[in-house]
This record gives sequence, C-alpha cells and structure tokens, in this order.
Amino acid sequence: MSFHAAIGRAPIPYDTARAAAAREDFADLPGAARDLLAGAAGSSPYLGGLAERHANWLRKAVCAPPPQVLADLHASLAGAPLADLPVALRRAKAKLALFVALADLGGVWHLPEVTGALTEFADLAVDLSLRALVGAEIARGKLPAVIGDGGGTAGMVALAMGKMGAGELNYSSDIDLICLFDESRFRPDDWGEARMAFVRVTRKMAAMLSDITGEGYVFRTDLRLRPDPGVTPVCMAMAAAERYYESVGRTWERAAHIKARAAAGDLAAGAAYLERLTPFVWRRHLDFAAIQDAHDMARRIRDHKGLAGPITLPGHDVKLGRGGIREIEFFAQTGQLIFGGRDPDLRPRGTLAALAALARKGRIEPATAEVLSDDYTALREIEHRLQMLNDAQTHSLPATDEGFDRIARFMGQGDTGAWKKAVFERLTRVHALTEDFLAPSQAAPMPRQAAAEFDFDEITERWRSYPALRSSRALESFGRMRGDLLSRFAQADRPDQAIAVFDSFLAALPAGAQLFALFEANPQLVDLIVDIAATAPGLARYLSRNAGVFDAVIAGEFFSDWPGAKGLSAALSADMEAAEDYEDKLDTARRWTKEWHFRIGVHHLRGLNDADDAARQYADLAQAVLSALFPVVADNFALKHGRAPGRGASVLGMGSLGAGRLNAGSDLDLIVIYDPAGAEASEGRRPLPARVYYARLTQALVTALSAPTAEGRLYEVDMRLRPSGRQGPVATSLGAFTAYQENEAWTWEHLALTRARPVAGAGAGAGALADDVESFRRAHLKRAGAPQKTLADVAAMRVRLAQEKPGDGAWEAKLGPGRIQDIELLAETAALLSGSPRRDIEGQLAAGVAYGWLTDAQSQELIAVYGDFLKLNASARLLSDRPFNPEDVGEGGQAFVLRSFGETALASLQRRLDASARRADEIITTALADVPGGK
Repeated sequence: MSFHAAIGRAPIPYDTARAAAAREDFADLPGAARDLLAGAAGSSPYLGGLAERHANWLRKAVCAPPPQVLADLHASLAGAPLADLPVALRRAKAKLALFVALADLGGVWHLPEVTGALTEFADLAVDLSLRALVGAEIARGKLPAVIGDGGGTAGMVALAMGKMGAGELNYSSDIDLICLFDESRFRPDDWGEARMAFVRVTRKMAAMLSDITGEGYVFRTDLRLRPDPGVTPVCMAMAAAERYYESVGRTWERAAHIKARAAAGDLAAGAAYLERLTPFVWRRHLDFAAIQDAHDMARRIRDHKGLAGPITLPGHDVKLGRGGIREIEFFAQTGQLIFGGRDPDLRPRGTLAALAALARKGRIEPATAEVLSDDYTALREIEHRLQMLNDAQTHSLPATDEGFDRIARFMGQGDTGAWKKAVFERLTRVHALTEDFLAPSQAAPMPRQAAAEFDFDEITERWRSYPALRSSRALESFGRMRGDLLSRFAQADRPDQAIAVFDSFLAALPAGAQLFALFEANPQLVDLIVDIAATAPGLARYLSRNAGVFDAVIAGEFFSDWPGAKGLSAALSADMEAAEDYEDKLDTARRWTKEWHFRIGVHHLRGLNDADDAARQYADLAQAVLSALFPVVADNFALKHGRAPGRGASVLGMGSLGAGRLNAGSDLDLIVIYDPAGAEASEGRRPLPARVYYARLTQALVTALSAPTAEGRLYEVDMRLRPSGRQGPVATSLGAFTAYQENEAWTWEHLALTRARPVAGAGAGAGALADDVESFRRAHLKRAGAPQKTLADVAAMRVRLAQEKPGDGAWEAKLGPGRIQDIELLAETAALLSGSPRRDIEGQLAAGVAYGWLTDAQSQELIAVYGDFLKLNASARLLSDRPFNPEDVGEGGQAFVLRSFGETALASLQRRLDASARRADEIITTALADVPGGK
C-alpha cells in the first residue's frame, strides 16, 4: 500500500496561512497527503521548511510503500566515499525526519514503527561512518595488523545504549554509544597503537554525526556512558571495560546495559562481549536492592533538573518529571533487574516488551502493564510532537496558553482544555503506579504495648556489630524495617525464643543489604522468618548459610503444584545448560537444589504438606538432581577420556531413596552398574580401560554431589551397599553384579535389593541398561528368598542391630524395636519371601499378606505405626539435625510436632508412640518366628 493510501488522520493547522501555502504548493498530491502536509506545515515551521526543501523527493515518497521509501533511502548511502559521507548522511537524515514525522502525524505508523525507523537509520549512520573511518586509518598505515576477521572494522564495535539500544529513539534523540575494540585481534605489543587509532576513529565519527553544518546534523552523539568517562579514552579495550564492570560497576550501569546492543562495526565481537557481561547485568539472586537504587536515581535526576514537586502542566517535563516517561522506564527496568537474572524471558530491551513480559510472568498485574503501556505510548507521542515543532531536543510542555493550543492542534485535538486534562490524568496515574513500586517502604513503628511487654534491647544493641549490618546501605534498609520486625516477633508464641533464634540467624549472615531489601519489598518474608525462628531453629541456621533461597519464595512457583521428579529434572537440566562451564553447572545445581529443599521444608512447616508428602518430595528432588547431574558429569569426563565405552552406566538408588521416601537430612545410598558391552577401553585424548573408566566416572559423580563448593554441597553419598561393600569396586559391571547377587550375596544384600531403583543414567544405552537391571532384580527376588534361612538371618540381624544401634532416648524414631528401621526390615523380608518387586513399605507389607505370612490387620497396624514414626522423624530432621528432643527445639518446635500428630500434650504423644512401638515389636517378633509352612 502506498503512503498516501495509508493516511488515517492529520493535525489541525494552527497557522492557517502556512497551511494554505503548503496546500497550494502540493496541490498535485492526493487529497489525504495534501491535508497531512497542510496540517504539518501549519503547526511546525520546521516540517514546512523540510517539505519545501525536499518537495520533489517527497512527491515520489508519498506515492510509494513506506518500506520501499526507507530501503531506497538507505541504499542511496551505499558506497559513499568518506569525503562525501557527512553531507550524504545529513541529507538522508533530513528526508528521513520529514518522512517519519508525516508517517507519525498521519497515523501511517504507530510508535514502534516510528522509533524503529529512526533507530535503523542511526545504526546505519554509525556503521557507515565507523567503517569508512577505520578504512581510512588502515589505508594510512595507522592501524596495526589485525589477527583474524575483524568484522570489517578491525574488531571495533559501537554499542548502542539507552533508547537506541532498545530500538526506541525519539524524534530528536541523542544517540548514546560505547565504543570498544577487541584487543585479542592484535598482538599485545600493538594494543597501544591500536587504541590510539580507534580513539581517533571514535572522535571523528562523533564529529561527523554531531557537527552542525549548512546541511544540519545527523545525530547528537554522547559517549559518556562508557566506564568512568572522566578518565578513560573514548574507545576502550573490551577487557578493560569488563574489569571495570566486574569490580566497581554500579546499579545504574547494570540498568543501562539492559538495553545495550551491538549496533555497528564488528557485531559478532560486540555480541560476545555483551554475553560475557551477562553475570554483571543479570544477577542470579533476586535483586530487590535495585528498587532503592532506582528510586534514588529518579530522585537525583529530579533534584538535579529542578523537577521535584507536584505535577503542574505548564513547563512540565514529560520525560524526567513526575509521572513521565522515565518513571515507566525505571519501573520496567527495575522489575527486570530484580527478576531477570533468574528468568531470561524478562530481558527484552524495549520498554513495552519488558512490561508485557513482566505481566506475562506474573511479576506485575496485567492491568498495570496495560495502563502503563498505553500511557507510555501516549507520552512518547507528545514528546515527538514537542520535538517536531523545531527539531529541538525538548521534553517540556509549553509554558503559555498559546503554546498549549499549538501542541494540542498538532496532536489533532481541537479542545485544548480536554487535552490538558487527559495529559494531567496520565501523568498522575503513572506516578501513582510507579511510585508505590519504586519508593522505599516506611516500616510502621513498633506498637507501644509490644515494646513495653518485651524488652529486646539487650539483643538488638549488638546487631550493629554483625557482618550483615556493616554497610551503610544494610543499616539504612534494616533501620526502616526494624520496628515492624520486632513487632512481629513480639506477637510470636514465645517472643524471647524467637528473637534469640533470629539473633543467631543474623549473626551468621555474611552480608545483609540484599536480604534486607528483599524483606522490605516482600513483607510476607518477614512473617516467614519469624515463623521459622519461632518454630524451627535448625531451618533458621540453614537460612543463615543459604539466605539466597528466599528468592524462591517470591519467584512465582513457590506455592504452585509439585512438578514431580521428571519436571524437576527438566528444570535443573535447563538451568545447568545455561551455565558457563562445569564448575558453574555444579554451583547452579547447588543453588537450585537448596531452593527446592527449602520449599519442601517450608510447606511442611506451614502445614501445606504432611510428613509423607515431604518425604516423597525430598526423594523426587534427589532423583531429579541425580538424573540431571550425571549426564553433565559424564559429558565433562568425556572431554578428557572419551565417551563411555559400551552402553554406559546406571545409578541405583538404594534404601530410602529407592523406596521414594527421604527426609530433610538424608544422605543418598547409591550403587553404580555399568555395561562395557565388549568394549575394552574408551576412545579419547586419554583413553582408559573400561573398568577404570567407570570407577573414575563414579568417583567424579560422588565428588560432584558431595564436594563443598562456594555454594555448599548437594548430598552426602554412601556406596557401602555395593557388592562386597567397601572392599568392592565403586562401580560394578552388569555381569559382576548379577553373578554376585546369584552366588555370593548375603541375605541383607538381597533385602537391600528389594528397594533398589534406577534413578539416573549416562551413556548411549543407559536406559536399556536400567531396564535390564530391573528385569534381573525382579527375576532374582522370585528365587532368592528361601523362607527358613531368610527368617533366621533376619532375626539374627535384628538382634545385632538392637545391640549395636539401640536408639537415642524416648523420642527415637528410627532405631529400636518397633520403629522405622525395624518395620522396614520386616517389609523388605516380606518382599523377599514373596518375590514381590514392590519397593514401598505399604506394597511390601501387602505382598506379605498375599503370601500368607502376615495378616491384613498386622499390615495395617504396622503401616500406621510406621507413619507415626516417619512423621516424628521428618519433623525432627526439619527442626534440627538430631532426633527429636523437646528441650532442643523450644515451645515453637514442640507445638509444630504436636500439630502434626493432632495431639495437645507431649506426654500423651509419648505414651501413644511407646504403645505403638511395643505393638509393632510384638508383630515383628511373632512374624519372624513363623516360618511359612511349605514355602
């Protein structure tokens, strides 16, 4: 469609004489185009002058499709020699400015097309000038020899920042550039000479674009967004810029790089540089300190420009003033800084795209995003009209009634009063929506009653000496929330115990600014930390070492449905895939696991899940970590030693992991089985014999799971259930495993096999190998359980366990007669006797009933007792790292345990558990003495 056919509106002429003259000058154009030109010239002398100067070109342009007009304009600059380029660029820019203005005023283009056309031309102008000037330096012999392909510019790149980077240039915009060169393109001895050449190029490029001549200018160019512009050259080595950002980069520089884009020159080098800056811009943890920084930046800008105070329309700055464009941009960028480190979908450069992404991911309300997007578009259109009047970089509304009449007509509005009212409402609405988000919270003072009743001064006076409160930012943030925090502790069941646990938590924190900012922005987290401090001291200690897990609470999925082992594994694999190297993948796995581990604990503590749900979820989590991590370990191992020979390896989860029930402090019982499938060795840079290969691969997996890194460890690993225990190899071939089970395994090893479950694999045939292991397990269990020998061995084993591990006190849940381990032993025996493949307690006991060894009543009673002790053990492991001791966990922990059982007093609970254990002991003792006849 031609330009004139797409025209849908026109400004109302303010100067009717100018409008009439323009209408007469372009009488040969179609009516819609003629009306548009009359309206433009009648409101803007600048546009009228451009139309007169480029009348012949304009006549052709309005009859062509807009994309073709832009393409021809760009093509006209191709091949222009350096001497002619300044004039050619200025003439092309003048034509572009006229065409863009008419497309905007006539409704041919909406805001994205307008800003996009301006940005594309800016990219072209910078690229053409940069390439021509670098070429001139090369021709003069002033640039050292380049190593490899320098992208046609010897490794120099111009990064577009701000609105240019986002594709959002306004009508009379400056362009913000950071110019860099890739020092790896030169020998170290040539770096100084290369930098001097690129500095000359940058200065000449800025002059070529910015200088005002008889033909006007191209773009005012600002180079001050580079690192420390007061002392650094206008073009820097990439390595120097990276060191700056890694060491002293500030929040505003992170925000600026959200929009950064390689726009001209060596685009590949620029993109690689920005990729390396990703950890600086996008923090792994939710960064709520950015809210305070954004608020401070907005305040400083207003104060510096004299824009603070209430909204009054005359002279109001629609960009920097209250309710202006910058507030919407800060709102979107702050949301991106907070959440974008964890979610790459929140990293678009454009403001409208960022608002839409934040709404789509549930970070802001969709209605808020819709309102702010509409207001942003409207304010940008006002900004463009203000600049079109005289091609001035202004953002200020008129100061006079006449000026308001002119701009209203230019906007196509005949009622100036109504238009002013609408603008005021927009500014007020924007400020209200964004200020609530950006303003630092003001904590309520501590209620007098609470302050009088509980004297926390003795504890709180020492807080200033803690590492978490050494920085001024942490002190300011904590000071704002201190009163509210103490009032919440005063309302806990036992304020003195709760504040003492929080004191220990605070003392152990290595730093506090980010965490306190997180608490300020999310008051629900304060309730959570109070609840944890009052109930679960062990979980509070965990938090002091892993405060980053609070991110998970507000990351959007903390209270969503449990994803299961497969969903968890897929999520962890995706996160590790995005990590830079092997060590980063291991740290990523640790951070990710801690967050999900924390979620399970909080859900259990808050009563959202019961102990059995928590046990199954801890097992799902461990399986997900193993299944996602083992292939990563194998891939890294293969870099040196080649791919796994044969079919690969399968990891068997044993014990509680195999049965699918873990607790908060469980380690992992594992066996690794491999199948070389006839291969003698691997094929790689440093090949290994198959037996050695899999032994070292297994050791690498254990290290990946249990070695402490900066992010801690994942799990402790126990491999003593492998064939021959500590004396056997850490990895066992499939043939050796089956032969051992058939010919050498002890009864206890057959019992352990009843709960074995493939949980992870690595190698080309790992899935089939896991199936073969499971097929063998099922077949072997059917023939391994000779009743008389099995029961005699189990009875002897039970006696030995009672002597060696008698349990620890009246509240012991795991060890001792009639408790968890004892019931699990009986259930495994039932599975072995009956040849059942079931791994869970309920299924194994049911198999014993079907076999005729147990009665249904006995089975149900054992399941109930097992559930009680599982509940006690799960609660104890959540509250501390030891068996349950009422004195250790305080009243809050005691109340949690009682709620879990539906009891009101510890004494009655203890009587209930003792009676249950005695009855289970009786059932187990009777069953082990009853050899099934004829079986």
